[in-house]
Parts: sequence; structure tokens; C-alpha cells
Amino acid sequence: MRKHWIAASALTAASLGAHAQDSVTLYGRIDAGLEYVNGLKDGARWRAESGDWGTSLWGLKGSEDLGGGTQAIFKLEEGFQIMTGEMGSSGDLFNRYALVGLTNPTWGTFEMGRSLFISNGVWDFDPFVQEAFSSASLVRGRNWPQVSNSFNYQSPNFYGFDFAGQYALSNSTNFNGASNAGTPAALATTGRAAGAQITYTKGFLEVRGLYDEIRDGNGQFSNLFAFSREYTAAINLIFGKWKIQAAYEHLNANAVTDDGPTSGDHEWLGVTYQFTPAAALTVGGYHINVNRGGGNATLYETTATYNLSKRTFLFLTAATVQNSSTANFSLFAEPPDNSAAFNTTSQQAIQNSQNPYPGHSQTGGFAGILHQF
Repeated sequence: MRKHWIAASALTAASLGAHAQDSVTLYGRIDAGLEYVNGLKDGARWRAESGDWGTSLWGLKGSEDLGGGTQAIFKLEEGFQIMTGEMGSSGDLFNRYALVGLTNPTWGTFEMGRSLFISNGVWDFDPFVQEAFSSASLVRGRNWPQVSNSFNYQSPNFYGFDFAGQYALSNSTNFNGASNAGTPAALATTGRAAGAQITYTKGFLEVRGLYDEIRDGNGQFSNLFAFSREYTAAINLIFGKWKIQAAYEHLNANAVTDDGPTSGDHEWLGVTYQFTPAAALTVGGYHINVNRGGGNATLYETTATYNLSKRTFLFLTAATVQNSSTANFSLFAEPPDNSAAFNTTSQQAIQNSQNPYPGHSQTGGFAGILHQF
């Protein structure tokens, strides 16, 4: 009996010791305010906003010490609309992250599950940090999707360099995507997705090169803003109170079967000045040019932020997008009017999109408060 008691006590102590080294963190951010936009097809609009500066979200992340510097880790994260309490646009629980993996300071971090796509790596180089009006706008959301069934790796830093890679399986019988390949529905289904990025950081300089690809249900690059290859080169320069950010992106889709564009060039430049520890101002712009008569557009923007504390700040953003005669890019990361994202080509769907009419401009702004916890 005494041996059983000693063994049980040892197991209990070991269990308590293990739990003492575990950690689970609840975190999130809440963004809300007021938005105004004119140049919509049906005129101007005022509305309450949730997520214009940054997606409102909450999440759980945790780790368990496995010894030797290795930890088991997990991350669960969901976006939501604070104005209505609804979950994010996909309606899924943990629609942003649902990951489990291992991390070690020597060999890096490996995770599996649902994740933001690697193209979101432009966030670090976007002067407007992927606000509602940002680097995603003129590529119609191409650089901020999520992927399921993904395998992700992030290396440690070696002499200023670090590497990240991602591969997302389609989990379908034909490997690429939809098992009913060749049908219109298959063309609207995401197949395999993959990407890699390398970053160099030293002192005032940060440079990143990124390649990513998203295939349709047939394994093809059939839509410039949905199923395509993307090449990105980006740079950050920080001098005292000044931060300069610039990037160039090239998009290519070589299997477009309709009259849509097959190539696009997207670039941006922004400057941030930190007036005081609490107040900052950013000015900048984005430009895109697409082939096959898709035209070009330029988005000009400015944002002011004021920190009320380390976790709460006020924001004010104003922007305008100017379209050439054949272009109809929106301030928002809006799909084309004939996009399969609407699941219809009806005139009602076109009318309800946030794109302006071709050749028309769009101007808007939003202001609010963001709190992080």
C-alpha cells in the first residue's frame, strides 16, 4: 500500500510540475467606430463600422514545456463583428487560426491547421497595416485570405535572416481541389496553396521577398485576384521618428479562360511620422495596373492615431481611389462585380457590390477606437 501511495504522490507531483510550466492566454482586440463612403453605385453611405482599422477578434494561445527548449503550442482565433456580435464573414468558429505544433529556439516553429495565408506577410510592410483601405484594396483581397489544411514553418533568425514556408492541401480526391473538376463550381473552389518568404533585418533596415500561389479547383491559375501567383519585394526603413515603407507586387494568372486580366503590377509607398509617443501620422498611396483593358487605379490615404494607453488608441483615416476609364477598384478589398464570390452574375449582385462604376472615383473615411486585451 505504501508503494502505491508513493507512486501516486510522485505522479501527482509530476503532473503539478508539468501544469506549472503550461500557459494559456486569452487575447483579442475590439475595433468600432463610424464610416462614410461616397462613390458607391447607389450614392453615399454612413454606417457603424467594426474592423475598419483592424479585425475585431478574440483568441486563445498556449504552450507546454516538453524539455530541451521544445514546447508544444496551440492557437485558436476568431474574428467577429462587434456591432452585431456575429462571427466573421465565413461563419466558422476559429475562422482565422486553429493551429497546433511544436517550437524550439534552435530549429524553429512548425504548426498545422487553419491559418492566415502566407501572403499576409505584407502586413509588416503596409504603411496602413491592412486597414479596410490598404494594400489589400487594389488587389481585391488577394493578399489577406485564410487557408485550411495548412502546414507552416518559421525559422529562427540566422545572422539577420529568417525564413517562413507554408503548404495547404486541398484535401480532395483529385489533390488540387474540387473532385468535380471541370464544372463551374470547381472553378470557384480553392485548391492547393503554397508560399515562402525570406526576411533580412538589421538596424534601421528590414527587407522581405515573398512568393505565393493559390490554385483553383482544377489546379490552375484562372483568376488574377483569386487563383494566381504573386511575387512581392518589400522594404522598411526606420530613422528616429520616421518610418518609410514601400513594396512592389506582381500578380500572374496564366489560365484565365474569359476576358479577365492575366497580369497586374501593384506598388505602394508610405511615410509615418511619430510626433510624440502618443501621436502619429501616416500618408501614402497604392497604385495598380492590370492588362486586358482592366485599367489602372491609384489610392491616396492618410491615417492619424492617438494612444490613450498602451492598449487603447483612437484612429482617423481618410482616402480616395481614382480609377481610369475601364477600372472600377474600390477603397475596400472588393471582388470584381462578376466574381464567383457572389455566387451569381445577376444585376442585383453587381448593384450591391461596393465597387464604383468604371471610371468613377470613390472617397471615404472612418474614425473610431481600438482596444487590445
